[in-house]
Amino acid sequence: MTTLKRDARIVGLIYLALIVSAPFRLIYIPGALFVHGDSATTAHNIASHELMFRLGIFGDLVTGVVSLLLTFSLYHLFKDVDKKLAALMFVFGFMDTPLYFFNTINDVGALLAVNGADFLASFSQAQREGLMTLFLRMHGEAISCAEMFWGLWLFPLAWLVIKSRFVPRLLGYWLIPNGLAYLALCVSGVVFPAVEDTVSQFAFPLQLAEVAFALWLVIMGAKPRADGLAMPARS
Repeated sequence: MTTLKRDARIVGLIYLALIVSAPFRLIYIPGALFVHGDSATTAHNIASHELMFRLGIFGDLVTGVVSLLLTFSLYHLFKDVDKKLAALMFVFGFMDTPLYFFNTINDVGALLAVNGADFLASFSQAQREGLMTLFLRMHGEAISCAEMFWGLWLFPLAWLVIKSRFVPRLLGYWLIPNGLAYLALCVSGVVFPAVEDTVSQFAFPLQLAEVAFALWLVIMGAKPRADGLAMPARS
């Protein structure tokens, strides 16, 4: 196995780890515990399944670390294709990690509001449920903002894939609409929340590009150029 193929497969495994870890707090926890428009039931579910909710917080921390590892690994894999473009990808991709870490504060706040009957004794049950809802909505709004960087980093990555010639160009071209889908979700979530669900339905098929890219790297790795020439680093 060539060094290039080995490195590509490692990157693919890290990418798959991100794809598996990210939806736990993003999709599973809200589906399992949150009831739209019913803060009392949501608070009860969080209190009754506190360990699950805490695992969601920890999952976001893990996702932030894995995201940073992925960004660095992709930079290492593609830096000889175009160093400046790889650096741009790294900068946009790096922003994912602090956003994940800072956003856990909102979940911690929601959990404290649910369980803070002692130090929040001056607050009524309804007020504490209102605080919980505020923190959860702030978490959701932060996710909408983070989608800006989830989309932007895919554009330099897509161009690196296209230029590399050791990964199918089709995957690079598919990553471009994947990035546009995240930008559309960001705009709808921040500016036009009434249409966010509709945009999400159209965006989902486009977002499968990252899954296809990760699976290709794990299964196929990367194929060195047929001419055997090293790819020049761009200054």
